[in-house]
Amino acid sequence: MPKIKQKTIVELFMIALGCALYGLSLDMISVPNQLADGGISGITLILRHFWGIDMGVSTLLLNIPLFLLGYHFMGKRLLAYTIWGTLCLSLFLSFWRTVPIIKQFNLEHDLFLSAILAGFLSGVGLGLVFRFNGTSGGTDILARIGQIELGISSGQMLLLFDAIVLTASLSYLDLKHMMYTLLASFVLSRTMDWVQQGAYSARGVLIISDKYEKIGKMIDLEMDRGLTYLKGLGGYQKDEKHVIYVVVSPREVVQLKRIVEHEDPHAFISILEVHEALGEGFTYGQRPKREHLIFRK
Repeated sequence: MPKIKQKTIVELFMIALGCALYGLSLDMISVPNQLADGGISGITLILRHFWGIDMGVSTLLLNIPLFLLGYHFMGKRLLAYTIWGTLCLSLFLSFWRTVPIIKQFNLEHDLFLSAILAGFLSGVGLGLVFRFNGTSGGTDILARIGQIELGISSGQMLLLFDAIVLTASLSYLDLKHMMYTLLASFVLSRTMDWVQQGAYSARGVLIISDKYEKIGKMIDLEMDRGLTYLKGLGGYQKDEKHVIYVVVSPREVVQLKRIVEHEDPHAFISILEVHEALGEGFTYGQRPKREHLIFRK
């Protein structure tokens, strides 16, 4: 019998945790406040309302072609994780209904707060599921395929699918609850992307200057940040340019701009949003003592 890797155990546990949070959000907030749902769940509600089709049967029938599609694009491992996520979500949707904590969150009087909290909890839950290579079935599979094949964030893909299904749900729901459901879907999308992309936000800075060496030395001395020199070619005069690329935390941007302005007021600076930064100074501390560029020979 092959030994299960520790990484696999962690991924399965985090997928289960994400499904637990998502199921809690549905049972604790969405259902009591009559907020609609997107994706496969929303489609099954429509089918039940108009044709009386059992939600369990329709969920199974709708997921079968999605499982096959997921196998084609994602492979056996991700498909196995998807099936695990689907089973976990079904389990927790039944489990939370038996826990008294559900009755302690009386939010029926505030649909705005309900939508925000539902979107946040669902976003954290689904974000964990996606971050650890799983899905909870349904349109999550299509979102994962879009992320793999098209490079579109899973949160944006889910928001698109939810908007389509929720628009169709207007056939039996009032506009007030639908608008609050759209708000919850938006919060879910943003929260999910944040959880997936990581908590270590940063800024990537490109600096073009003839005084690149002086600027690089001062960044190294005053900020203790690593940097890279890149070679560029001017688009107009076709002359050679030197570019500094450095990644800093958001709070260090002001200090960096001050250093560049002091050394070269005419330098060109481009600041990019970095969704995740891994390595020295971000996911582990900087080295306490390091020989700076200004002292090197």
